Amino acid sequence: MATGQLVNTKLLARVFQFVKPYKSVFYKSAFLTIVLAVIAPVRPYMVQYTIDHFIFDSNLMGLIWMVIAMFCVLALQMFVQYYHTLLTNLLGQSAILDLRKKIVNHLLSLKLSYFDHTPIGTLVTRSVSDLETIADIFSEGLLVIIGDILQIVVLVSVMLYVDWRLTLISLSTIPFLLLATYIFKEKTKVAFQEVRTEVAKLNTFLQEHISGMKIIQLFHREKQEQEKFEAINLRHRDAHIKSVWYYSIFFPVVELMSATSIGILVWFGSKEVMQEAVSLGVIVSFIMYLNMLFRPIRELADKFNTLQMGMVSAERIFKVLDTDLKTKNEGKLKPAQINGNIQFQNVSFAYVEDNFVLNDITFELSAGATLALVGATGAGKSSIINLLNRFYDINAGKILLDEIDIHQYDLAFLRSTIATIPQDVFLFSDTIHENITLKNNDISRAEVIAAAKEVGAHDFIMQLPGNYDYNVMERGATLSVGQGQLISFIRALVYNPKILVLDEATSSVDTETELLIQSAIKKLMNGRTSIVIAHRLSTIQHADKILVVDKGHIVEAGNHQELLQLGGIYHKLVSLQFQAQGN
Repeated sequence: MATGQLVNTKLLARVFQFVKPYKSVFYKSAFLTIVLAVIAPVRPYMVQYTIDHFIFDSNLMGLIWMVIAMFCVLALQMFVQYYHTLLTNLLGQSAILDLRKKIVNHLLSLKLSYFDHTPIGTLVTRSVSDLETIADIFSEGLLVIIGDILQIVVLVSVMLYVDWRLTLISLSTIPFLLLATYIFKEKTKVAFQEVRTEVAKLNTFLQEHISGMKIIQLFHREKQEQEKFEAINLRHRDAHIKSVWYYSIFFPVVELMSATSIGILVWFGSKEVMQEAVSLGVIVSFIMYLNMLFRPIRELADKFNTLQMGMVSAERIFKVLDTDLKTKNEGKLKPAQINGNIQFQNVSFAYVEDNFVLNDITFELSAGATLALVGATGAGKSSIINLLNRFYDINAGKILLDEIDIHQYDLAFLRSTIATIPQDVFLFSDTIHENITLKNNDISRAEVIAAAKEVGAHDFIMQLPGNYDYNVMERGATLSVGQGQLISFIRALVYNPKILVLDEATSSVDTETELLIQSAIKKLMNGRTSIVIAHRLSTIQHADKILVVDKGHIVEAGNHQELLQLGGIYHKLVSLQFQAQGN
């Protein structure tokens, strides 16, 4: 937002695009805003009329009817205020409901490279607390500001109509109040921006460190991480205290100005009453006018800051929405059958521009065959399968599926034909059944059980409390690594992919579980094109083709026996592993 700019109108207009589906609620809120402003001076005027025409004239019946009328006006005001508050909050929550859906859908469509460079805690802040701040634009911001300004205009107009001299005298402190309000608004604007920044940092720290709690405790880093947290938490507190400090100065200043105005009014008005130039009812009504006038003036600065903070949050959210890092889905092909023939033709790829991790990768994998990728950590093996899924797009070359460029396939269809079982299996905080089906209602419980039996996981699942309805907790914390891996195999099997990718799927399990998984792998591979990344070379000896990847290049290719006879890198890796096992 530009310096000195009160409200970014373009940004505000963009926020209000989400109000369009709720026009009727908005118009009703706007109408009630006007009604509240018009009602505001009615009661003071009625008090003035009552004092001057019924109390001094000892007209008891008139006094009674006037009191009844004032209660009716008060009841009407309460009724209107109730519906105004209800509708403005409904409008805000409805708008951010749609905005939250849009931002989550947008995040789901972004390339993985975006998440490689953006802290998860920051995105959580954008999707939760920043959106709540935008809701305040409607419930406490724009409409309420307009209503307060309108109320001030109506009150001052009525006061001028009743007695312009008393109005000018009683409002003599307003210039000083407006100056104080402007200073307060600017100072709290900066303070609130600091608060939002520190909230994002706090969320990022907590999300990262709670997820990594096991590492912290394993390496006895509790004290050091606590010190880091205390420093962040201290900055967060100081940012809040700074904003509170401005409030602690501003509100007493407003009360002082209000009291001064009333004092001046009483002093000048008393002389006017004694000279019978002004009635007592007018003086009493002016005191009420001033109290009603200073309330919105006092709150305007706060509400302008609410509006501006909503604009700051909107700017951050739209920055995420404007991130043009979506995986382009221009393909239309959804063939009834996929054979599973894969070709990489001179493929090069870099996560960071000009820093290539794959260089001129060329190979072909026939439908139904098994390819194994071997190489040191960081050689580029996982990058190859990431490109096949189009998690990242290549810089040069072509990737073909059944002799058709993968970009010509519909993205969702392409990924549905490929099942990737990673080394680090991610399980959601949900039941085993939901973690397998991923809430796909087309997959029945019977299909899940059949797949679990085929993989060899049914027995251990049935031993759990609730069996298939057992909640595995966040990231599968209540299951062993091997059990989580078996769940991922069932997940792959029920989706019946044509291409199977195993990314070091047996590197983190015990020997007994590995034997179970190897049995499941054979069943999964049957009739499917398979790509296997494995550190345990004994698991890939029967692969149809083995590629040795080193520093982004394919340096050796062949089957197990051919590569052993070659006596190169693969032979060396096999020898080292067998020696390690012998020791």
